[in-house]
Amino acid sequence: MDFKKTTESDSNYDRLESMSVEDLLTNINREDQSVPKAIEKIIPAISELIKAIVPRMKQGGRLFYMGAGTSGRLGIVDASECPPTYGIPHGIVVGLIAGGDNAIRKAVEFAEDSTTQGWEDLLNENICDLDTVIGIAASGSTPYVVHTLKECQQKNILTGCITCNEGSPITQVSDYPIAAVVGPEFVTGSTRMKAGTAQKLILNMISTSVMIQLGRVKGNKMVDMQLSNNKLIDRGTKMVMNELSIDEATASDLLNKHGNVRAAIDAYNNK
Repeated sequence: MDFKKTTESDSNYDRLESMSVEDLLTNINREDQSVPKAIEKIIPAISELIKAIVPRMKQGGRLFYMGAGTSGRLGIVDASECPPTYGIPHGIVVGLIAGGDNAIRKAVEFAEDSTTQGWEDLLNENICDLDTVIGIAASGSTPYVVHTLKECQQKNILTGCITCNEGSPITQVSDYPIAAVVGPEFVTGSTRMKAGTAQKLILNMISTSVMIQLGRVKGNKMVDMQLSNNKLIDRGTKMVMNELSIDEATASDLLNKHGNVRAAIDAYNNK
């Protein structure tokens, strides 16, 4: 199908090599400022996807992100941060990338062109009809992602997408398409820039809102976070102190005993 790939349009700037460092940075920053404005326009679409995800996850469904290259890596980053931030088990939010784990660090040639590997990757994760699959593709035409979403729809698995081109193939196989049109990149076609920023911001919005809706935040605090380093233990201790109006030693003892901010607070309140 024919559609306009604004992500491949010529940059609004030329002769980049002749610009000073200050001009380069100023112009990149100017372009970056357009990204949140583009996302603001599509908040209703993001909202609809989140509202469809939450009840499925409350029933035990999982959330999958699928992409290639930068898009795949961004999905993996978002998925990997959910367990330590919100205390959910690994495997509830999953990031999959064309080419497998090796592609996280090094590009795997032609992996994104496979029309079958994505579905095979989901089968390896025991995909089911309570799960949600979000395809991430700046161009909106990555075969690894598009064909996977098409297969998901045929199997009655909820689909969404994050792309930066309206009317792209990925939107045609998504129950809840999200298209953040950020326009040409500063370096023509370098979609790790504005498109990648847009995808990251939208992923932040999705995972954060979903986790709040699932009860993983109290007030504005990450009460289920994993206490995996001294900084987080200190943060958790302060949360307990502030919530219960107790001294640091008592809060620390509670946290050490129960291993979790929420559990420490509940134990103190229920004693």
